[in-house]
Amino acid sequence: MNEQWQEIGDRVYVRRHRSYDMNTGLIVGDDGHCLVLDTRSSHREAADLVEAIRTITSGPWTVVNSHSHFDHYFGNALFRPAEIWGHTRCAEEIEQYGEQQRALLAQRQPERREEFEEVTIVAPDCTFTSAASLDIGGRMVHLRYFGLGHSSNDVVVHVPDAGVVFAGDLLEEGAPPAFSDSYPLDWPGTLAAMLREMPEPVVVPGHGAVVDRAYALGQQAELALVADLAKRAHVEGLRDLIRRFPYPEEVSKEAIARAFLQLDA
Repeated sequence: MNEQWQEIGDRVYVRRHRSYDMNTGLIVGDDGHCLVLDTRSSHREAADLVEAIRTITSGPWTVVNSHSHFDHYFGNALFRPAEIWGHTRCAEEIEQYGEQQRALLAQRQPERREEFEEVTIVAPDCTFTSAASLDIGGRMVHLRYFGLGHSSNDVVVHVPDAGVVFAGDLLEEGAPPAFSDSYPLDWPGTLAAMLREMPEPVVVPGHGAVVDRAYALGQQAELALVADLAKRAHVEGLRDLIRRFPYPEEVSKEAIARAFLQLDA
């Protein structure tokens, strides 16, 4: 994989990384000020990202975390003292669970223990609940929260003058959506709302290749099928329904478990 910036709109870039196949976004304003979307999974990866950003612009940055999963915010400390934006629940969950995430990762990936142990957990200090607009060097960038989905706090970044939407992990390419702490019953409606309100031709998933609107609509339909089948399974039992899910059985079972938690709440 070529970890180079890809310009997908006027001064709007994406960098796809080998690590977790994760995308970082970069939006550059008229004066070089930039918005950085997601800071990667360690200080070492963030340092690599900073070096890459400086090949595009030497201006100051504002950071946005798309949600509270470690691979999207563990690099935050290297971007201080800049503002770091996120959903209110993103900040709350990082404050509550960040150190626990870090310790668990160091245990599960001993080859990266030292790398994770050197991470300083930094949560967003600028938060919102539904919408915020940022002036990035004279260029308006909109942050939106459409509802529960991949997590409790997925933020979508909209760059209207470039026709680009960064969907975060509400959308995946190259692998099935991740359901580990998701809300499968809400996710299809959340993604549908994003696509309805942001009819842009270029959509950047949190992981994988940049996609178009048709791809996003297709994945929304898959997520709607998952929600429908999970509701049926809750009443009828799983039986043969598992074979009708659009994802591998292991992924489908995780989605079902999360959906049942919602249905039993």
